[in-house]
This record gives sequence, structure tokens and C-alpha cells, in this order.
Amino acid sequence: MYALVESGTITKYFNYPKGFTLGDLQYPADIFTKWSVEEKEAIGIHEVVFDDSNKKDEQWYINTNQSFAFAGGTVTASYGTATPKPHADSLYTSQDNTDGLIPDDKDVGDVKTRGLKYNLIQILKSQVANTLSETDWYVIRNTEKSTAIPSAISTHRDAVRTKQASMETQITGAADTAALETLYTYVNTGTESNPVHERPLGELPALES
Repeated sequence: MYALVESGTITKYFNYPKGFTLGDLQYPADIFTKWSVEEKEAIGIHEVVFDDSNKKDEQWYINTNQSFAFAGGTVTASYGTATPKPHADSLYTSQDNTDGLIPDDKDVGDVKTRGLKYNLIQILKSQVANTLSETDWYVIRNTEKSTAIPSAISTHRDAVRTKQASMETQITGAADTAALETLYTYVNTGTESNPVHERPLGELPALES
């Protein structure tokens, strides 16, 4: 990405090489690839330097839009301070009602947007459903044909539900965004020669073959 700087002010951006007019002169797109850095900067074309130091994982944070600045001969694109995603649901308020922002099928006090913890638990529930679906046929067969469910299958399904409850408790009890992020962060609990990558949240039990 490039920016055109005129009299110390950014006046135009180029997301990709393209021809442009500057003053009375028309410049072709290939100057972006064929001209040297010095030649481009001599007419005010600067390659944008991206500063992602404030950018955070979008699973956990809401990043600002990038802002562009020209200083010291360099155009920099940077982010402001990221905001942690709200953990709790937000609700429609009386002000929303006054402003006409509440849909016809909603009312004051209804959920407006789901919070981060709710969404994480919904993802977990989906993973649990997928895991249990692998052995659902044993339950269906038992219902239809009265064929006993193997004890190993019942034990596994119970273990999945027990682990689900534990994981939901960990998610719900996380004190802040950093704590939530830590739950999902894999670390090596083994050695360098025999690494074991685990996360504090753990995993749903696998069915032993």
C-alpha cells in the first residue's frame, strides 16, 4: 500500500498499483514496481509502514480502525487501543426504544447482542453435540431394538457431559479477557524433546478405539 504526500499531508492512498495524475503529469501504474524508493518519494509517493503493535486477537478484542500519519518522512498505519469484547449480553434499553432501534419482535430488556462468554459456550455446545453424535446410533438402536449400550460408550458419553460442565464453569468464572484468553492458549507442558501441548480449558474426551 502506498500514500501520496503533498506539502506534508496525505492526500491519496493506493491499495494497488494504478496510474494517477499529479499536477499536470500523468504517471503509469508501473512506477510502483519499476521506480526506486528514492524516485517515488521524490514525487511524494511513500510506501505505508504498518504498525500492528496495538492490534490484538480479534477473537477476544475489538480493534480500532487504522489511522494514517506522516512523520519523519514515513507514512505509518497504526491501530488505537483495542477494547476487550463485552463478556455479558447487552440488552435493549428504554433509550433504544425512544430512538426506534428495537425490532418489532423485541422489547426493552431483551438481548441486543450476545456477550463473549455466551458465544464461547455455544461453540462448546456445538462441539459436544458433534462429539456425541458419533455414538448417538447406540442410543437410537437401544430405543428401537432394546440392544444394550456398551458400558464403554455410556462411560464416554457421561465423561463428555461432565467435561462440558467443567469447561462451562471455567468460561463463566473467568475474571477478565486475559483469563479467558489464557484458558484457550496452548502451552508445552512436556519437554523440548517430548512436547505436550495443552490448554488450561482442556479438551473433550476422545472415544477410545
